[in-house]
Amino acid sequence: MDWRRVSFDWNRARAFLATAEEGSFSGAARALGIAQPTVGRQVAALEQELDVALFERVGRSLELTPTGLELVEHVRLMSDAATRVSRIAAGQAVSLNGTICISAGEVNASHVLPPIVAEIRAAHPGISVEIIATNQSSDLARREADIAVRSYRPTDPDLVTRKIRDDEAYLYATPAYLASIGDPTTPAELSRGEFIAFDATDVFMKGLNAMGVSVGPSHFPWVSASQHVQWALVTQGSGIGVMMAEIGDADPRVRRALPDLMIPVPMWLTTHREVRTSRRVRVVFDMLAEGLSR
Repeated sequence: MDWRRVSFDWNRARAFLATAEEGSFSGAARALGIAQPTVGRQVAALEQELDVALFERVGRSLELTPTGLELVEHVRLMSDAATRVSRIAAGQAVSLNGTICISAGEVNASHVLPPIVAEIRAAHPGISVEIIATNQSSDLARREADIAVRSYRPTDPDLVTRKIRDDEAYLYATPAYLASIGDPTTPAELSRGEFIAFDATDVFMKGLNAMGVSVGPSHFPWVSASQHVQWALVTQGSGIGVMMAEIGDADPRVRRALPDLMIPVPMWLTTHREVRTSRRVRVVFDMLAEGLSR
C-alpha cells in the first residue's frame, strides 16, 4: 500500500459526514461539539484537498452534489470502522479513572440519576460522569453514550440489557383545569379534556383509546418532545399530561386526573457488549443497577 497517497485529514472527513447527516454546518457543529465556522473550514479544506465540490446550497440547507453522494457512503464506512475501534478499545480499558457517558430521559436524568451518580463519584473519585438528558434513544453502537437508561427493552443483539424495575406513571392536571372539564371520574368523561403530546405520532392517542379515553387528533393542541416543557404546560393548567408517580404525586400544583388509571413504565439499563468488557463500564453499570433498583 502506498501510504503517501492516503493523506487527507480524518477530522475533515468527519465534518463532511456530520454535515451530510445533519443537513447544515450548524447541525454538524452541534453534533460534533465544535464551532460552526470550524466545521465550514474543515469541509472547505476537504473539498480543496480532494479537488471536488461536496455540497451545494439550496435555500437555507446544504445538499450533497453527485460527487458528495458517491463519497459519503465510503466516509460512513470509515466512520463505522473508527467507531468499532473506539468501542473495542473502550472495552479493553482496565483503569477505573476516566469519563463515563450515561444517556437517560429528561425526568430520570434530572430527578433519578443525580443521587446515584453522587454515590458513584464518592466511591470512585477518578470517574467523571457525563449525563445526556434526552428523550431520544442514544445510539450506543456509535458511542453516543456508554450506558443508557431506557423505558423499553432493546432488541439489538449487540446490546447487553438488564431489567431494573417497573415504574408507574399517571395522567395529571391542575385541580382548576379538571374542574373546568367537569371533574371527570371515568376514562370516558376524561375525553372532555385536552392532552399534551410528546411527539407528532398517534402513539399517545392510541394508548389513551386503549385505556377507554376516547380522543382524536383535535384533543392534542400541545406537542413537545421535552418532558420539562410538558410538565410546565401541565402545572400551569394548559391540559392533561403524563408524569412518573413519584414526581407527579409530590407536586402540590397538580393531582391525578383519574387516581387508578395507571400507565406502566419499565426501566431497562443498556450498554454495548463491546464496551461492557471495560472495567469502568462494568463498575458504573452495576452501581447504576443497584441504585436504580432501590
